[in-house]
Amino acid sequence: MEQWTRREDERLLTGRGRYVADIEVPGCLDAVFVRSEVGHGTVRAVDCAAARNVPGVVGAWSAADLSEPPSCGPAASGRMGLPPVPYTLLARLSTEEAVAGREWPALAKDRVRYAGEAVAVVLGEDRYRAEDGAAEVSFRIDPLPAVVTPFAAAADSVRLFDGLSNIAFQGEAGQPIEESVWQEAAVVVEGRYRQQLLMPTPMECRTILAVPEGDRLTVWSGHQMPHRLRRELASLLGWPVDRVRVVVPDTGGAFGSKSAAFPEFVVVACLAVKLGRAVRWIEDRLESMLVATRGRGQDQRVRLAADADGRLLGYELKIDADVGAYPHLGVGLPMQTAWMATGPYATPKVHATVRSVLTNTMVTYPYRGAGRPEATIALERAMDVLARRLGMDPAELRRRNFVPPDSFPYRTPTGRCYDSGNYAAALDLALETLDYGTWRAEQARRRTDPDALPLGIGLSCYVERSGGEPGGLHEFGGIEVGADGTVTARCGAAPSGQGHETVFSALVAGTLGVDEGRVRLVEGDTDRQPEGVGSFASRSAQVAGAMLQHASRLLIDEARERAARLWDVSVDEVRWSDGAVHAAKGGSVTMGLAELVKATGPLRVDDRFEAGMAFPFGAHAAVAEVDPELGTVRLLRVVAVDDCGVVLNPTIVRGQALGSAVQGIGQALYEGIPYDDGVPMVASGLLDYLLPTFTEVPPIEIRDMCTPSPSTPLGAKGAGESGCIGTPAAIVNAVADALQIADPDLLQMPLTPDVVWRAARAPKREEVR
Repeated sequence: MEQWTRREDERLLTGRGRYVADIEVPGCLDAVFVRSEVGHGTVRAVDCAAARNVPGVVGAWSAADLSEPPSCGPAASGRMGLPPVPYTLLARLSTEEAVAGREWPALAKDRVRYAGEAVAVVLGEDRYRAEDGAAEVSFRIDPLPAVVTPFAAAADSVRLFDGLSNIAFQGEAGQPIEESVWQEAAVVVEGRYRQQLLMPTPMECRTILAVPEGDRLTVWSGHQMPHRLRRELASLLGWPVDRVRVVVPDTGGAFGSKSAAFPEFVVVACLAVKLGRAVRWIEDRLESMLVATRGRGQDQRVRLAADADGRLLGYELKIDADVGAYPHLGVGLPMQTAWMATGPYATPKVHATVRSVLTNTMVTYPYRGAGRPEATIALERAMDVLARRLGMDPAELRRRNFVPPDSFPYRTPTGRCYDSGNYAAALDLALETLDYGTWRAEQARRRTDPDALPLGIGLSCYVERSGGEPGGLHEFGGIEVGADGTVTARCGAAPSGQGHETVFSALVAGTLGVDEGRVRLVEGDTDRQPEGVGSFASRSAQVAGAMLQHASRLLIDEARERAARLWDVSVDEVRWSDGAVHAAKGGSVTMGLAELVKATGPLRVDDRFEAGMAFPFGAHAAVAEVDPELGTVRLLRVVAVDDCGVVLNPTIVRGQALGSAVQGIGQALYEGIPYDDGVPMVASGLLDYLLPTFTEVPPIEIRDMCTPSPSTPLGAKGAGESGCIGTPAAIVNAVADALQIADPDLLQMPLTPDVVWRAARAPKREEVR
């Protein structure tokens, strides 16, 4: 293990990882979906007859073919038609009205509402034969007008569901702000910002393999929430949950995009049961770019007021969110932006409103950061505009308004209760690491040199929420000791590349005082760990880690009680250290775990542990050089200071910070989904959707602080989303600072050369004074 940074590395880097696509099941059929080529239209006909005659094709079905409950032999259920996609909604939101009448069909029957929506499925003896069959499916869709932005869709001139508004949900956080606040403020700044739709783009796309086994169904999937998937599939089939097993093997990333039961999952599971044969679907890259979940997608209007000294008085945020064609989890997701609208500032009055608008795009779903990047970008861009209007250094403006360290726990006007923080210290460390004064001097020099390229410095301070919402801040698991002394730690989380094997095994070993090599981690298997919540919302260390520490301590208590009975002494006379029980008196009686199991029987504890919500924070800074003639942006330096409380593994946390910062760079400069008449322009794959590569990544310096969270015994807060939250605003602010444009609204992400070139030709601030 010494050769590898993580326990997983040797297996994954030597090609011995086992992903869903690597699992071989005799007689397994491959599914290929036939998809709409238009973004909105009426389905007039779908004919699968020719596909069924293709050699190697086992079957082909449209929605009409699967509308009747099939006879499924001994596994039959009266509910085995093709049900709609299940909805799992945020517990804090009453969004049932958003769903009613807007169900997401597993296969489109009457209307398609986004490009790529499936109208038929073909099963073949292998993927090649299934593809051949899919090419023979004929269908006719009469195009309808498509709306792909919240602004266009909110007018309801084109309705996705007859008789229902495209505005599927409305909500607010905080209280409306009196008009006198704006009238009496020394300075009020306004802005409009677009958070473009993004693709999560994990290395491994979505996968599912459904294997009937007697009267049970085993499902293999790279999924973030296997227990939720088990419940949803069992409900769709009309089965008790113990007839469905979900297993998560090695998974190549997720970033929020693998935590639902998707239309393809519903079809695969139902057909596997219908045919009594294994069926799998392995999404390819181009398919993923067309129909995988989207992230972000908000149109924002902001208004920020301050007095003459730069003290914030009020902040208003209006959000029109693009939630895609169906109101799945994304319909309530923008409330995360509203709840986090205050950021790190003690603003006395804050009001955020949300409209979730249906558009002819693929469904919006949580993507790394899930609502918090959107909140940070809107507020931090407004803070820089305000600083320029006041003639104040943007760092000083932020310092004057931070929530002070002695104010925690701090309840925001939007209802969040921040657990702990030291926001000024994070900014100071970022400025020191960046060498802020030197870069400001270089900027001043360049502004006097007509031949020098403009240079800008951007800041972004953020607070985020980690762990999940109330009602979901718990996890299940347990610890078991075998007769050979092997410690098995079971956890309801699911890995998708975060290093759980390394972090959780070390945590259990450290708590018990045993060698890490003795600890085996079991997760992502609903048979071996019957209850669980999953991995999302940066909850692994904060919630699942705390659960494993809790279970380890319960095991120690049980071991001490057993030893006390065995030695006929009180529990107080038995102590625990170095993975063994010891008699407190005399010290000569010692028994290791293996001996204790042999003497007293199997040793196992199981429990449910609940943590509290935590609020990581940080300050990011970027230095950008802009070429006004070419519209290019060259990042010279990025600094990320993050405080995620107590760090369990510095190497893994650093990797998370670096990876998420690179994704933040992608949002700021490169990534975006262009549409033409309702169809995303991604036909050339990653040549059309640009991701930052090693060539585009600047020097990124990661620094950390530690303000422990009182909400969990570990003191840990979430670490996985910091870069996506803090980095984009810093980069956009740096470009705006370099160009000194009068209207910063001209800079809308991604800052492509065309966007920057046009902004560079707009009036400068000094030209409009």
